[in-house]
Amino acid sequence: MKKPFVSVVIPIERINDYARECLTHLGNLDYPDFEVLVFTTETVAEKFPRTRFIVNPELAGRPAEKRDLALKYAKGEILAFIDDDAYPRKDWLKNAVGHFEDEQVAAVCGPGVTPLGDSLGQKVSGWVQASRLGGANNTYRCLPQKKRLVDDYPSMNFIVRKSDFEKVGGFDSHFWPGEDTKLCHDFVYGLNKKIVYDPQVLVYHHRRDLWQPHLRQIGRYGLHRGHFARILPKTSRRLDYFIPSLFVLFLIGVPVLNFLISHFPISNFQYPVSNIYISTSALYFTLLLATATWVYFKERNFKVALLTIPGIFITHIWYGLRFLQGFFSKKLKR
Repeated sequence: MKKPFVSVVIPIERINDYARECLTHLGNLDYPDFEVLVFTTETVAEKFPRTRFIVNPELAGRPAEKRDLALKYAKGEILAFIDDDAYPRKDWLKNAVGHFEDEQVAAVCGPGVTPLGDSLGQKVSGWVQASRLGGANNTYRCLPQKKRLVDDYPSMNFIVRKSDFEKVGGFDSHFWPGEDTKLCHDFVYGLNKKIVYDPQVLVYHHRRDLWQPHLRQIGRYGLHRGHFARILPKTSRRLDYFIPSLFVLFLIGVPVLNFLISHFPISNFQYPVSNIYISTSALYFTLLLATATWVYFKERNFKVALLTIPGIFITHIWYGLRFLQGFFSKKLKR
């Protein structure tokens, strides 16, 4: 197969240690024909192999618009999007480009695995999202799993055909985070193209630290997913996205219902609300313990495993609340 020229695209605010790590690993890729475009808001004096820094101060805080500039500056027929807090395995591009032999493939993606050197809080954040209880049906985004077709994937590891990217008008900058969900929707349901998930198209992705950075990110995800559940039902109106909100409503609603039944009986109606609440809570806590045990055998770190218990619980609560906020918002502020 002729190896296509690839433009690797990274949006950053300013050069940082994670970006340096990413650019260093990109310089060691086992792929012959590629360039690296870094769209930044500040001038960078440092030099990296095959790398061009393109400065746009007016795009501060606008990663979607920075990525869209690839349509103007990129020489490659393939655009490989990666975040500055991720870095690729050596065979990243080599494993990805073969999928584009199929003209129906608009994009290729792969897992973002938590690096071994991440901090305690980052590892907990990673396992919260990689666990079945915390990540639901999206755990393949954090852990390598079987090859499949997907219709929604984050841009931290997302490789697209430039011509298809141009056809849909690039990223929709009205949504952040969430512009990648909209792009995937346009590929699959607009162009009727395919997005291939391949576990061998792998990057290492640094997580947000527990608690505040992690919850800030999770809250943004929940807000936009809730909004998308209303306006983009094909990719976002799925039960697993609603479950955290249903859980929050259960935690609040059942005690209220139990109070009303206890103090305002109707026709002597009795219902074991307290028993339902206790048994469901016990089941949830059992699942938390089982997940922590699974994490321990994966990570071999008792602190990480223990912290996944409050990590998952608080993540569910905050995501659920923000999802409800997004679902009932007519328009999201950028």
